[in-house]
Amino acid sequence: MSTPVPARHDALEPSLAEAVESRLLPRLVAEAFGSFFLAFAGLGVPLFSIPQSSPLPAALAAGLAVTAAMLAFGRVSGGHFNPAITAAHLVAGRIRAGSAAAYAGAQLAGALVAALALYGVLRTLPGIADSRAAFDTVTAGFGEHSIIQAPLAAVLLLEMIGAAIITAVFLGTARRDSNGRSAAPVAVGLTFAVLLQLGLSVGNLPFNPARAIGSAVFSSGWALEQLWVFVVAPLAGAVIAGLAFRSFSGGPAASGETLVAGADDDGEAPIDEPTGDTVEEPAAKATKNEASEAQEFFDGRRG
Repeated sequence: MSTPVPARHDALEPSLAEAVESRLLPRLVAEAFGSFFLAFAGLGVPLFSIPQSSPLPAALAAGLAVTAAMLAFGRVSGGHFNPAITAAHLVAGRIRAGSAAAYAGAQLAGALVAALALYGVLRTLPGIADSRAAFDTVTAGFGEHSIIQAPLAAVLLLEMIGAAIITAVFLGTARRDSNGRSAAPVAVGLTFAVLLQLGLSVGNLPFNPARAIGSAVFSSGWALEQLWVFVVAPLAGAVIAGLAFRSFSGGPAASGETLVAGADDDGEAPIDEPTGDTVEEPAAKATKNEASEAQEFFDGRRG
């Protein structure tokens, strides 16, 4: 007489939960470290240079940092390093809400630690009397705090368009049918560098809410008052890009795709459901779905 299916399913549930947690933790660590690297390079280079006279070095440094971080950690977490990109993945059906929230928290933590490290360096320099005033030079702002006195409407529009472009490039190059695994890092890095060349010239526009929050926390009081613009605008642009991508691609359920059932907020991208006439037990089906998900992730087909 065979073992009853309920007992076998109950015995498997703890191991599945542990597997989900063990898969999410390294992704969060990768997102936090990648966000730290991006904020450290993106804020550090202009902080110790003169980006107003020539924003090209700072823009190139940030773009190269994006490419390097995505190449290094993309196979672990998908290489978002930006809450706007994570939001676009959420509305496009490529990541679950729980994982998206955890990603955003890790990205914010990485950016804050990077800003804190740079602030600590500034405090050690005898030639800088006011570290917060120094941070003001790399913090996003509009009106009198913009290099060209850009009004609120102009900054809102630029942040939305820039974030939409970055996320659209990311979603497009990170698709399963991408021709090469290095396509997304190079494309996103170049796009980010080009847009930052424009953003730094207008008012240190970061197109990244985590980086904007990190720099604003260690700047003067006006930065926190204007911070909402650099959080809401890029998220709005990313959501628009994600919705457009979802509609063009037919949504997450296109071509028989669906998020893994029972993945407990760990599924990042749609995967193909098993097909055929064979009836599988629930535990065996869950194990097969989990193996398929892991295989697709490490094959670089999931963003």
